[in-house]
This record gives sequence, structure tokens and C-alpha cells, in this order.
Amino acid sequence: MPKGQTVNKLILILFAASTLQAQEQPQTVLYKAAVIHTADKGTIENAQMLVTDGIIQAIGQNLRATRQTKVVDLGKLHLYPGLIAATTSLGLTEINAVRATQDTTEVGEFTPDVEAWVSVNPDSELIPVARANGFTHALVAPMGGSITGSSGLIKLAGWGVEDMTVKTHAALHLWWPVMTLNTRPKETLRDPDKHKSPKEQIRSRDKKIKTIDDFFNEAQAYARARKAGGAGFRKVPAWEGMLSALSGKQPIMVHANEIRQIKTAVAWAKQRKFKIVLAASRDAWQIADLLAKEKVPVIFDNVFTLPQRDTDPHDIHFRAAGILHKAGVKIAHSEAMGSWGASRVRNIVYAAAKSIAHGLPREAALRSLTLHPAQMLNVADRLGSLTPKKEATFIAVDGDIFDIRTNVKHMWIDGKKVSLQSRHTRLYEKYKNRPKLIK
Repeated sequence: MPKGQTVNKLILILFAASTLQAQEQPQTVLYKAAVIHTADKGTIENAQMLVTDGIIQAIGQNLRATRQTKVVDLGKLHLYPGLIAATTSLGLTEINAVRATQDTTEVGEFTPDVEAWVSVNPDSELIPVARANGFTHALVAPMGGSITGSSGLIKLAGWGVEDMTVKTHAALHLWWPVMTLNTRPKETLRDPDKHKSPKEQIRSRDKKIKTIDDFFNEAQAYARARKAGGAGFRKVPAWEGMLSALSGKQPIMVHANEIRQIKTAVAWAKQRKFKIVLAASRDAWQIADLLAKEKVPVIFDNVFTLPQRDTDPHDIHFRAAGILHKAGVKIAHSEAMGSWGASRVRNIVYAAAKSIAHGLPREAALRSLTLHPAQMLNVADRLGSLTPKKEATFIAVDGDIFDIRTNVKHMWIDGKKVSLQSRHTRLYEKYKNRPKLIK
């Protein structure tokens, strides 16, 4: 081999070796900020956070760093954990009036084998809009009949669904039957033929609850048969989708708003010894002590809905989170599911802010967007707070996260910086620079 080729080959080998060595060396970054809000250990002023390969190593003041440590000085910005939106349709819907962009609802009454995360559109324009207001993760849940399937926890950045999905079977979703009775006279109904007496309605309601109970009984029978095995045993996808919930590995998220629904669902779960999370939860404040006693966490998405009864105080939904917290109930804020709810994920933080103004402590409000959703979904070992050994998923904002005037300036997910550009920012830049008319 000619001498020149030998030298070139040697240079390439040395370059490749040095590149490989650089890749193997852990990257350490020291972030400096005016305030760090940890969500579980209080607030630290003039704080620093040391991160290595996307994992938090230490948080405090005057942390030691080597010469190889990269320093990121964020000045007067505040650091918060990435916000988590529970019970959303984010990525399953785009334009409410265009049916082809809707994939929020499954056909059928019992579809436990459905996995919502599979249908997420990673290029949805609603995802970066939610991200721009501090949300790094969202629980994507299916809608439809009674048992609608499993939700998936996704991070709001990544190359495709597989890369975005953090947990594929975060919760099994059960929509509890309506318990209210329609007492309107037959002649006042639009379709009198559909009139049912209160007794008929009660029988229909009880039948639906029994159907749900029978479905779980059959699922448990299937689980026992599966464990016993046998040459002729065949796996059934619907029953397979129930196994994690039956074993307690997966929480059952019960969607219920009215007080009778909630009471019945809590009693049902207690009887069957199931671990449940209550979602929607409009009337949960009325039985806060019961929920605290049974240790049922609540995802509340009714802060800005109107009171349902003329006997309710006008501000009761503003105060509901504070009432639940005072009773000892773990609470998370969210937005109603469906097409319109997906576009309002960014506003969940303002629902928490309204709750603060009506009695919910600020730290509890922060945990309702971070640590509590992570605990409900069994991912608190990696998300939900700025704590050593957890993922470096956080946001830097120019003030109080609960102040509508505050802007999210930077975001990191797993230690990687994420763009905050969205359709909104693109249109803002476009029209801000529009040509001016010459008079």
C-alpha cells in the first residue's frame, strides 16, 4: 500500500476512535437559575441542577462541577418539572369538523384490548401548542362504550409514536353508567316513544352495572384458566387486555361526574379490591371525606364548567380542588376529553391557577400538574419532580407558571432541548412581518 494511503487510513482510524470515545463519555450539564421549583422538596433560590446523560444528579446551591461540565446559565428564569396532562385526546384528534381527523372513540361497548397510543398522530399541530405552555407529557385515553381500553403516556416530542410512548398500558378506562333519572312527563319529550318511567330507568341502570360486573367476573375466570394453561387453551385479545388491571399492575381509571356514579363506583371498587383513579369527578367535592378514606385519587377537569344544581354556590368548581385537598385527597388537574378538550390542554395550568385563587395551596397546585399525575400512572420514579435519579424533564419560564403573563422560554425532555415552535408562533412571526402599506 502506498505511504500516502497508509497515513490517510491511520488518520481515519484515529478520528473514529476519538469520536467513539467522545460518544462514550457522559455529558454533564450544570443548569443555573434564579429559582428551582422541585414539586416534592420545595423551592430553592439561586439554585443549580447537575444533569448527566439526561438524569438529574444533584440539585442545590454551589454544586461542584468539573472542567468538562457544560454550564447553562438561565439567569432570572424559574425551573419547573415538565407538566403532565392526564386524560386527554391529544394526538387522536385534529379538526373537530373534519371526521377523517377524529380517532378518539372506539366502536363497541367492551373493548379492553384497544391501545390508544397506537393511533397517536405524532405530527398533530395540537401537540406543539400544548408543549409551548409547558406540557411535556400527556395521557392519551380511548373513548367509546363502557370499558374502552388502555391509555398510553406519551412525551410530546419524538420521532414517531414508538419513540414518543413512555408507558403503553398506563390505565384501563371504565366509563361508569349514568345514574340520574329523567322525571320529565312523556308529553314534554321530543320523542314520546322513548319515554321510560323511573322504575324502568332504574332497572336499565342496574342492568348496565351488572353487565360490567359480569364482564369482570368472566375476565377473572379467563385469568384463572390462562394460569392453569392446558393444550387447548386459546388466548382471547379482549381478555388479555384485562389481565394487567386484574392483577393490580395497571390502575382502573373510572370516568364519573355525578355523585351517585362516584359513590357506586367507589363501593364497587372496594368490594372487588380494585385500585381505581377517579376521572372527570365533577361532584367529587361532595364526598371528599369518603374519597380520602378509601384513598381514591382524583383527576378533576371541571374547574371551568357551570354548577349543575341551582343549590350549588356559583364558585363551587373553583373551590372543589381546595376542598378535596383539605380532606386529604390526591388531586390532578386536567381538561375534558374529546375534540375540543385536546385543543385546550395548554389551558390546564390556568385551571390550577383558578383553584389556587379559591383555596388550593400553590405547592399542591404544582403537584397537581406534575407529581400527582406521575404517581397515579406509576411513573413517579422517573417523572413528576426535579429530584436526583429522575429524568431531566423540565421547563424554564420567566416568572410564576400560574401567571397567565408568564412565558415558557425553554424545555428539556430526557435532558434534550425541545423546540417550542408551534403553528401559533409561526403565524405570529408571519403576520408580524407582513408588508406595510405605503401611503
